[in-house]
This record gives sequence, structure tokens and C-alpha cells, in this order.
Amino acid sequence: MKRYLNKPSIYGFGVIILLSIRGFLNAVLPLMDKTEARYAEIARLMVETDNWITPQIDYNIPFWAKPPLSTWLSAICIKVFGVNEFVVRLPYLLLVIVLVFFVGKYAKRAYLPFFLPGCILLTIPEFIIHAGVVSTDTVLAFSVTIVMLSFWEAIQGNSKKYWKYLIFVGLGIGLLAKGPIVGILTLPPITIWILVHRNHKEIFKKITFVSGILITLLVGFPWYVIAELYSPGFIDYFIVGEHFKRFFDATWVGDKYGFPKSQPYGIIWAFLLLFTIPWGFVVIFKFWGKRKEVLKNKWVTFLLLWLLWTPVFFTVSKSLIHPYIMPVMVPLALLITHWWKNISIRRNILQVGFLIPCIALLISLYGLVTKQLPYYMNTDKYLIENSSSYDGVYHLNYKSYSGQFYTKGNIKVIALKNISLLSSSKGKNLIIIPDKDLSKIPQNVISELQKVNSNYKKSAYIFKD
Repeated sequence: MKRYLNKPSIYGFGVIILLSIRGFLNAVLPLMDKTEARYAEIARLMVETDNWITPQIDYNIPFWAKPPLSTWLSAICIKVFGVNEFVVRLPYLLLVIVLVFFVGKYAKRAYLPFFLPGCILLTIPEFIIHAGVVSTDTVLAFSVTIVMLSFWEAIQGNSKKYWKYLIFVGLGIGLLAKGPIVGILTLPPITIWILVHRNHKEIFKKITFVSGILITLLVGFPWYVIAELYSPGFIDYFIVGEHFKRFFDATWVGDKYGFPKSQPYGIIWAFLLLFTIPWGFVVIFKFWGKRKEVLKNKWVTFLLLWLLWTPVFFTVSKSLIHPYIMPVMVPLALLITHWWKNISIRRNILQVGFLIPCIALLISLYGLVTKQLPYYMNTDKYLIENSSSYDGVYHLNYKSYSGQFYTKGNIKVIALKNISLLSSSKGKNLIIIPDKDLSKIPQNVISELQKVNSNYKKSAYIFKD
């Protein structure tokens, strides 16, 4: 194995294997409630209603929580290829592939295999998870990477002119991906790096900020104006609510779409260590061993500031989830690449890294073969199979996003007080009832129900003939 690590082809082969595993899982795993199925349904609705300006969380109900770039990407794929899990997840897999190729040149500059950083990236749990999750985090990470690495390239001697413009294109993409947070996650570490290395005069000569800001506004600003015109109140909710109130108040009652995410202060660091196993610990050990040399190397300092700023920023927030660390996966992989030749147990670490996606694949295959996977997944997909054969599909008290997606918007909500009306209605109706709510249903109605499917927290019923 050791001699194979010196062969460039082994890393390319590893990238192909890891991407194939992720692509397979993208095709066979159902969309999960709440977050992933929600964004998938928003994209499906965008195509169905042909409304590409205002994302909708349900028919004629605007979704103000996020800008539309991720939705646009999934919606375009749906428009071209149709509606299914693999298609709606395809943009995120493609963005990950672009990042794998984008970071490869930094290995080549160090006379290392081109696909080494990509191989490291794909063995980071957080990164490979988001190669197949419908969300805004992968697109945000992509935009942050464009900003940071374009800045680095722009300040190098004899750099191509397009790099200084790509910085601001990346900021504009970030505005459309997740909003002003792209600036919060990129501009402070860049500023700190400039102050540490005292080369601000040289940087101001290389980067034209006036034209750059105009580029950012041209890319990201027009949609905000149009969105506010089409859906008044969006900017106040998104900028003030989602960016300030959510950050400082985990119990923010103004949240229209999310759910409470109250966490202990500093939990972001635990997320960073847990979801970057084993590579996060490698960075800690290497940093500690070379702590006296860090500030002497501009590249290492740049990567460390990029890596550390995001968790530092979110340390004082209680309203967060683990995908918030996604924008720092690239600097983590590039730091490992920089120290690669000095890591004595790199073979063992790579083996552990490969083990995680392989275990996910084996668990999925086992679940599919034994048919246990449908029972334990947080989705309504399997409860509403063959829904087109029913005259109506209902969910008690609320409807899930996966239910909306897999019925193509045809699932309806029925209140508890109206459930008895279904038994006397004409036609064959399917109703999904959470197990915890079954005791609230009158006994005479329960006696008429016939269970046709179930999972670990819900069951699907029809009324007996």
C-alpha cells in the first residue's frame, strides 16, 4: 500500500470510487425531511409554476429564508431531466467535482499528485455528505472557495488578471447562494491576513475594489430588487431576521420556515471535529508541532485564518447546525496537502477516511436488500408509493415536504375534526397518520382504518370498503 501512495493514479482512482459511491447513494436514498425535501420541493414548485423569481414553499406561499441560486440549479436539472432524487441532487455533486479539480493545482505546485486534495476532500464526512444533499451549504462553500482562492491567486506575482475579478464574482454568487454571510465568512480572514503580513499597499495595487464592488452588485443585487418588488417584505425578513435575529436569538419567534436550533455556545467546534474525522485531528497535531513556524509561511497562515474564522464567528451563536462548517472543508484539505510529506501515518489516515463512505454504502445496500431502509428513513416516500392509484392523498394536521415532492404537490392536509368525513366520501383515499396522533382519533374512525404501510413514526391507512 505504501508504494501505491506514491503513484498519482491511485488518488485519481480513489476520487472516481468516492464520487461513484456518492452518486449511487444520491440515486437510491430518498429525500429526507425536513430540510432536504423542503429545498427539493421548492425547486419542483419553481418548475411547475414557472416562477423563477420568487421561490415558493407551497403554492402561492413565498419562501423568504434563502436566495434562489441553489433552487435555480436544482430546478434547471428538473426541467432538463425530470423529477427524481438523483436529478435534484445533481448540481451539488457537480459543484463538488468542480472543487476537486479546482484545488488539484495546489498539489501539483508542491509536486504532489493532482487528485490528492480532492481525495482528502471526499474522505471528509461533511464534504461527501454535501455532495448529495439538497441545500444551500454546498453552493455557499463553492462561492467562499472562489473568493478566497481567487484572492490568493490575484496577489501572486504575474497572476492572470481574471483572478482579481473572480473575487467579486464569487461574492456575487454567494449573495445569491445564501446572502451577505458570504462576505462575513471571507472578508475578515482576508483582512486579518493582510494586517499580519503588512502588504496592504501591494494588494491595493493588484485589486481594483471600485470595479470589483460593481461586479458583485451586478451579479448579486438585481435579484434582490426584483424579489422585493414581486414579494414585498422579503428583504426585511431575510436581512434583518435571518441574518441578525437568528444569529443572536436561537428561539427567534419570527422564523417562518425553520425549527428551533438552540445549541450550547461553542458547539461549532465539536461539529468541526466530529464531521471532519480523521483529518481535523491531523490538522490539530500538525499545527501544534509547527506552531512556531505558522506565521512565517504566508500560505499556511492564509489557510489557517480561512479555516478558523468560521468556527470563531459562530462560537457566540446558539442557532446553528453542522452544515455551517461546510465553507472550511477546502482549507482543511489544502492544509493536509501542504503537510502531506511530513505525515508519517498518512496511509492509515486515508484508510480510515475511505472507510466512512464505504460503511455508508454497505449500510444502504443492506437496508435495500433487507427492505429495512424504508422503515427507518425520515421520509414519506415509501408511505405514498403508488399514490396515483388513489383518489386523494392526505396527511393528518400537516403535510411533509417529502409528501409534497413525491405526490407532485397533490397531498392535502386534513384536520382531526374532519377525518371522519373521508370515510363517507366517495373514492379510495390514502391518509398518513403520525403514530403519536393515533390515540386522538375517535375509536369508531379507527375501526374503519386499514393499515397499508408504515415506518418508524408514521403509518398509511385506507378506509375499509
